[in-house]
Amino acid sequence: MTFNRKFYFSLIATLCMSMGFTSCSDDDNPDEPTIDEELSDYHIDLWVALDRHGGMGRDVQTLVRSISPEMFANPDEVISFEGTGTEVNSLLTLETIVKGPYYYQVPVSGDRFSKYTIEDNRINVVAEQQFKTNTFNARKYDYAWVTDNTLLIVAASGDAKSIIWTKLNADNMTIISEGTLDISLPEGAEIFNTSGILTYRKQDNRLFYFYIAKTKGGMKGKRVGPFHIAVINPDNMSVVSDVVNDRADEMPGTAYGQLLQQSTFVDDKGNLYMACMSETDDKETSHLLRINAGQYNFDPSYEGFTNSGKLLAVEYLGENKCLAYARDDEFGTGIDSYSHYYSVIDLASPANNKRLEADGQTIGYSGGRFSSRMGFANGVAYVGVNTENADPCVYLYDVKTGKTSKGATIKEGYFFEQIRILENLKN
Repeated sequence: MTFNRKFYFSLIATLCMSMGFTSCSDDDNPDEPTIDEELSDYHIDLWVALDRHGGMGRDVQTLVRSISPEMFANPDEVISFEGTGTEVNSLLTLETIVKGPYYYQVPVSGDRFSKYTIEDNRINVVAEQQFKTNTFNARKYDYAWVTDNTLLIVAASGDAKSIIWTKLNADNMTIISEGTLDISLPEGAEIFNTSGILTYRKQDNRLFYFYIAKTKGGMKGKRVGPFHIAVINPDNMSVVSDVVNDRADEMPGTAYGQLLQQSTFVDDKGNLYMACMSETDDKETSHLLRINAGQYNFDPSYEGFTNSGKLLAVEYLGENKCLAYARDDEFGTGIDSYSHYYSVIDLASPANNKRLEADGQTIGYSGGRFSSRMGFANGVAYVGVNTENADPCVYLYDVKTGKTSKGATIKEGYFFEQIRILENLKN
């Protein structure tokens, strides 16, 4: 993206100083940017629900409105959906893939791969491809970008006895190839977990597929051992390594892949990080584990999550930092519970982890579990907050300075769902 970072930070600084926010400094900054370029070439799609939080297949009415970064940065802005916004839940699910200016997903119809834009309160179909050999359910799969225009989709098969995959040309959504991974059910297991977690490490051209096997489907099915790590050559989809990890038991959101929120990322050096958890005596302990560059299994000495609670999502910010969304079980475990919080993790020194703060105060607990409430572009993290005694709002975290400022507020009556950052379409 070529968003004008100079203009943007100048705008934030001006707004913060004029409103008296303590999170922004009044001191002269020799590196203070000036307005000398065009505005950004991306926008932020804000997803909200009308009756309760969505995710996990909940049937909620969902609206989407495109917001400029400048509007999001303005603490005086109150965002309403009255007379505007796009109703999407009859066609699209919350569980979606975003790249460039486009949305990609298996839509509600559950019979095709589709590519969309959302513009002028309309959903536009750019390209579609009916399933061929492999079929996928809406919401229940994961993905990885192998190249800028090669999209790989994986999931358990219809009977969950195998893991299927399909490679798509994202330009026109045609199927490049499809097949089944050479992975067998472990002894004692009858099915694979629905989606698993897939990620791609560009530095050595390897896919990592994290999967669970179970005794049977549904809530009564039991996990058979800790999750596996399968390493795959994306050129021919051969499995070059498949081991049972010895650091953790499960991954968060594995039934829905990373369509709602990210649980893995690869840093600039090729280290792969993953949110996961262990269970001892019915008590969950979360981890942020690392597979070092060039390696295929977890570093036995690394632990990146030192806060309390269940780690739900992570967003890589560069500068050796990531933003984490976690749940403090003491305050509730439901989707709507006001028990979810943000923290910034220093990947090099995890002991320095701390809750996200603004104006010297810790940002309160949010309601809503399954959503992409964290967006990141050009050094700024956009953070969606939905506390119990205030209207939903947005905070902006400047990765370079470590400062957080309050942005726009969402009008009362809407449930914060997602922040999705998309490039503007080029004419």
